[in-house]
Amino acid sequence: MAKIKPSKGAPYARILGVGGYRPTRVVPNEVILETIDSSDEWIRSRSGIETRHWANDEETVAAMSVEASGKAIADAGITAEQIGAVVVSTVSHFKQTPAVATEIADKLGTNKAAAFDISAGCAGFGYGLTLAKGMVVEGSAEYVLVIGVERLSDLTDLEDRATAFLFGDGAGAVVVGPSKEPAIGPTVWGSEGDKSETIKQTVPWTDYRDGEVARFPAITQEGQAVFRWAVFEMAKVAKEALDAAGITADELDVFIPHQANERIIDSMVKTLKLPESVMVARDVRTTGNTSAASIPLAMERLLATGEAKSGDTALVIGFGAGLVYAATVVTLP
Repeated sequence: MAKIKPSKGAPYARILGVGGYRPTRVVPNEVILETIDSSDEWIRSRSGIETRHWANDEETVAAMSVEASGKAIADAGITAEQIGAVVVSTVSHFKQTPAVATEIADKLGTNKAAAFDISAGCAGFGYGLTLAKGMVVEGSAEYVLVIGVERLSDLTDLEDRATAFLFGDGAGAVVVGPSKEPAIGPTVWGSEGDKSETIKQTVPWTDYRDGEVARFPAITQEGQAVFRWAVFEMAKVAKEALDAAGITADELDVFIPHQANERIIDSMVKTLKLPESVMVARDVRTTGNTSAASIPLAMERLLATGEAKSGDTALVIGFGAGLVYAATVVTLP
């Protein structure tokens, strides 16, 4: 019987660079209040959100991804030609085929890099990071570009009081490459499909196509159910990720949860009993909930502002529609 040659990848993988792109248009709560019966105080107290970014016609999923990726590649100190794979997490690219990852790979000037999209909602970046780590260690690619990107303004019902203020647009990207020591911990991930109705698209695209509904599909959610699940169940997942990496809360430098809602973030910090010395990402205040883009965008901002530094140990966790989740501990680039 023939023997398959073993793979020869790197001993470990790490994040080498990060980049972000936020659309030029900044949308304050006052604009949201034009279509819902609420107040700036109510929105801030329930979500922490003050502003969000909405894309214009030129700021497509591909265009935003290319901007963020270019920064990540430069930050990693490599060239686009060295990228061996491009993984894009998004739920707001409206062409079922081809994958937007192929367009991004081409526009960046990669050398025929493998390219594909994944759909894992707000946990998508964590899923992509896990796949990238596996590729680098297995030897399928030396450098992998992982992108989280959304144009959720296209899927926002501005008359839905529960969600109109939540969502924003943007792209975040990281380059994952070889490392001589562990720098991306084991991923704790999973799904709870029995809760799929709590965050969902209102109707299938076919209903809109066939004229069964007049309005374009949007994202809706059961706010209280999502809040309870995130606060209680996701804190457990975050703790499991710390344990899997052999890291205690006292050893943690940075906490970068999915930027869904500041109340959820505050509650998770309390449940995890994180020390005050841990820097907590709160990008949601000015960026809103950008789903798959939220973690890399928050990571990029913390490093850019100096609130976090290269070499810091960070816990990242994404969770959302599915319901799905993914958490891991990483060394910041």
